[in-house]
Order: sequence, then C-alpha cells, then structure tokens
Amino acid sequence: MEKQQDRIRIKDIAQMAGVSVGTVDRVLHSRSGVSEASRVKVEEILEKLNYQPNMYASALASNKKYRFACLLPSHNEGDYWNDVERGMQQAVTRFSDFNVSLSAFYYDQYESGAFTEAGQHILDEQPDGVILSPTIEEETERFVTRLQESGIPYIFIDSNIPRLAPLTFFGQHAQRSGYFAARMLRLLAQGQSEIVIFRQINEGRLGSNQQLYREEGFYAYMKEHCPGLKMWELNLYAKQPGEDASLLDEFFAAHPAVKCGITFNSKAYIIGEYMQRHRRTDFHLMGYDLLRRNVACLKAGSIEFIIAQQPTVQGYNSIECLCNHLILRKKVKDCNYMPINLITTENIDFYFDAHVNE
Repeated sequence: MEKQQDRIRIKDIAQMAGVSVGTVDRVLHSRSGVSEASRVKVEEILEKLNYQPNMYASALASNKKYRFACLLPSHNEGDYWNDVERGMQQAVTRFSDFNVSLSAFYYDQYESGAFTEAGQHILDEQPDGVILSPTIEEETERFVTRLQESGIPYIFIDSNIPRLAPLTFFGQHAQRSGYFAARMLRLLAQGQSEIVIFRQINEGRLGSNQQLYREEGFYAYMKEHCPGLKMWELNLYAKQPGEDASLLDEFFAAHPAVKCGITFNSKAYIIGEYMQRHRRTDFHLMGYDLLRRNVACLKAGSIEFIIAQQPTVQGYNSIECLCNHLILRKKVKDCNYMPINLITTENIDFYFDAHVNE
C-alpha cells in the first residue's frame, strides 16, 4: 500500500471522487468551502487508499507565516531562562523554512499583576501559539482561558498545572525532584540534627511554582524518613540582594551547628560564594541548574551537588512541539518530563558544553 500511495496524486483522488483538485486540497487541510456530500466522497477515497498527505511538503508550499510568543520570568544575562530562550531560538532557526518567528514577553515573578499585564500584550498580538512559564494558578488560569477562547494552543514550560490542560508540558516533575533532593541531602547530612533551606522570596512570595513544588516533595521525604531532623528556613530577598551577606551572617551566628543546606532555585551561587569568601569548607550545599556561577562553585567545592534539568532542551522542544502540532499536524505527547540529573565535580565536564549558558 505504501508503494501505491507514492503513485497517487491529489489529481487522482479528485478524479476517483468526482470532485475538483481544490476540493480534495480543502478536505486534506480541513478547510471550509466543501459541501458535505463532496467531503464524504473524498474521505471515503482517502480511507480506502489509506492515504497520508505529505504535511511537510504541504507546509513548505503554503508559505504561511507562523507567529509564536513566549511568556517567561524577567532575567539577567547568565540566568537559567537565558538557556531556555537559547533553545527556543535554536528551534526557530531549525524550522525557519516554515516561516516561524518568536516574540518574547517577560514578567516580574515577584511582582503581583506583572504576569497578567504581560499576558495582555500577547493577547493583543494574537499569535498562533504560546509557550509560558505559569505563575500563581489563578492568574495563569485567567490568561489561558482567554487563549482558549481565541483558539490559541499553549505549552507550559518549567512548571505544570495539569488541570489547565496545556497542549503539553516540558520540565521536571517538581515534587519528585524535591523528594530526590531530600534523599541526596540526607546522605550529606548523616549524623547532623539540623539543616537549612535557603529561599528566594519577595514580600512573602516565592519566585516560581517549581520552588514551591520542590519544597513539598522535599518535606514529604523528610517527614517519612527523618521526622526528627530540624529544618530551618532562611529567606533571602530577591529585590534586596545587598542584604544577603548580612542575613547569612546572622543566621550562621545564631545556628553554628548547621553544616548542611539546600536551595530550590537556580541561585545556589549566592551561598556558595559566601562560603568561599568566609573560607568555609565544612558546609555541604545542594542547588539547582547549571548556571556558570553555580558551576564555578561546584568546581571550587562550595557546592556539593547540582540538580540539572536541561533548560536548552526544554526551550527547543517547546518550539518543535508547536511546529509539529500546528504545521505538520502531528500528534504530540501531553507531558514531557525532563530527567533529574545529579551533577558533581566528577561528571560536570561531560555536561558543561551542552547545558551551561555560554
């Protein structure tokens, strides 16, 4: 049958169904302007022949332009989200034959209302598809409801809210990642009765859903396996980085026995660099993401482990997924969990080129 299909042209299908070539083309691409009787005739012929249109060639021939938009947290050069954007741009280049373009929009993840405002700019643009990093569930729901009303498919990246039914999701399973991190920290903290969790907040608000979900997984493991372990929380203020050193000084002065800690955001280097300045080699620290400064701390020994989540791959795959769905009409997987990779000084050199923001 495959060889037979190679010889079948749209013209042949039109003759067999007794319709025009244009009618067959409209049926193949689910366009309007076809009578029900003609549609049924064409679909019967297509089913009989098991005909599969060459969507790749069709998309190239259509010359249609596809405009995508991404909505990401505001960030600086060298931050985690730079790698995500780099992956997206790589995919835009890869699929440039399909006239794909990407517009980036940003929101302050610590500022109430910033997500909604940036989302409105996207709605004004009416793109063909959207990739977004969700914020507070209620705000995210309001935005995606309007995307649904406009018929715009959307993908969640980094953190997931399954009930809001994105086209797909790319990122780690945050609770399992936190659970895994707790298991590793338990090994580091053997014999110790206290640990500290470093948090990035602003006015009581965590920077991302991922941090919250990772904490949930972390506490679940510790409750099951280490119920007697004392866990302190130290809040570092995202909008007041100049206060980090004094807050760390005060904490360690008050808790000299704490020798082990973790942060669930990508800024473990804040603590790692603090330890280097104070020439402390007795503190064991875990963090997330292969930022250049995190990697430097890992190699210097002030960070013990980094959990990596391949942000460049997430960015690339999200654009590829929109292309597959909208242009090539391929079915896409509704959830794509990234691996939970544990990086140490022994394996960092095998990861560095592929995953660290250059």
